[in-house]
Amino acid sequence: MKEDKETVRHLPLSEATYCILLALSEPLHGYGIMQKVEAGSDGAVRIGPGTLYGALTTLEKEKLITPLDTVERRKRYALTDKGRSVLRAELRRLRLLTRLGEAVLEDHSFPSKAN
Repeated sequence: MKEDKETVRHLPLSEATYCILLALSEPLHGYGIMQKVEAGSDGAVRIGPGTLYGALTTLEKEKLITPLDTVERRKRYALTDKGRSVLRAELRRLRLLTRLGEAVLEDHSFPSKAN
């Protein structure tokens, strides 16, 4: 599936941005995002407060997420439709890279289209 230019311009996502968008499959506040990313990655990915809040500001500015509400002084964020589209496009990109890597490691050659 060919992506539109607006979606493609956000790719590739950094690991932190990808994980933040995944975590926002449900509305969460910043600390909740950090916990969900760490738990979901079995501790392999940890996002510090500076990285997180910088990314949230950028993602909100790019309209990939939106502030939802404030609960006990904690701002909760939600994924927008645009954010979900970018996340899907990144997942397709990562699947392609994974297939390519598997092909090379299994066959020891870079796949090419036959003419």
